[in-house]
Amino acid sequence: MRTGVMWSRIRVWQDTGQGSLSERERGVFRGQGTLRLLYKHRGSSESLPQAQSTSPGCSSTMAPSAFKNFLVTFLMPEKCYERFFVNFHMNGACLRFVMSRVMGFLILLDTLLAQLPQLLKILWRRSADGLSLTSALLQLYAFSCPVVYAIAHHFPLFAWGERLITLTQTAAIVFLILYYRGRTLPGILFLLAFGGAIFLLASYAAAAVVSAMQASCLPALIASKVFQAGTNHSNDSTGQLSSLSVLLSWAGSLGFIFVSLQETGNWLATVSHTLSACLSCVLLAQVLCPDATKKKSE
Repeated sequence: MRTGVMWSRIRVWQDTGQGSLSERERGVFRGQGTLRLLYKHRGSSESLPQAQSTSPGCSSTMAPSAFKNFLVTFLMPEKCYERFFVNFHMNGACLRFVMSRVMGFLILLDTLLAQLPQLLKILWRRSADGLSLTSALLQLYAFSCPVVYAIAHHFPLFAWGERLITLTQTAAIVFLILYYRGRTLPGILFLLAFGGAIFLLASYAAAAVVSAMQASCLPALIASKVFQAGTNHSNDSTGQLSSLSVLLSWAGSLGFIFVSLQETGNWLATVSHTLSACLSCVLLAQVLCPDATKKKSE
């Protein structure tokens, strides 16, 4: 008798929208998701209870997909996933969170891997033709500034270890440029002198000097791109310049632009990173459009 009454109440609720359902009556429909359809049909603004299915037949539909696991693990919290892909609602806070996470990944890729494709290309081709030594030296200086700053301020290694990796890769690129130009001994002496200079600056330099170096690293990086673009233009060729390294540098610049806009609010840093991104676009165009360069030389 009670079962018949319960079904009658459910039918009335479904057909007329009048009355209310008890928790037990709502639980009848949780297994197959029928309650969600009834709420949609009724147009109710009442929030749905979270349904947990225990039916073996529903395990495939209720189990989280690999796509959801990836997004929730790396890009967004589960509540943002529900808003985007279940409720189809573009929430501003969630969008900013996802953009921050994506830009963080771009910055990490730039910091860790931007120099690696260039290094591997030089080793693979056994040549450093087309690479500007001045540009490489400016990059070496730019990447050494954060390392000196971190050591001087006794930051833990995990806070600047990726900068040390980038610095090591860039130092290897400078040495290979000298090596393939027949200047092996000057290259070795330069690396030894550079290592000693880093140690002395990090250990004994005044705080004002360290701060000035940190402030000058971004202008040095921008200048390095200007010199490399000028070398490409003069040679009518990009030589052994790695397109992947340029692409990662451009992506990292986009990440820094977003961070400077959203978190720091420093307009000078934003303008500097924007200029850096534009120069990376110029280098990328030079690498990806060699036909235009050849036609110009002809």
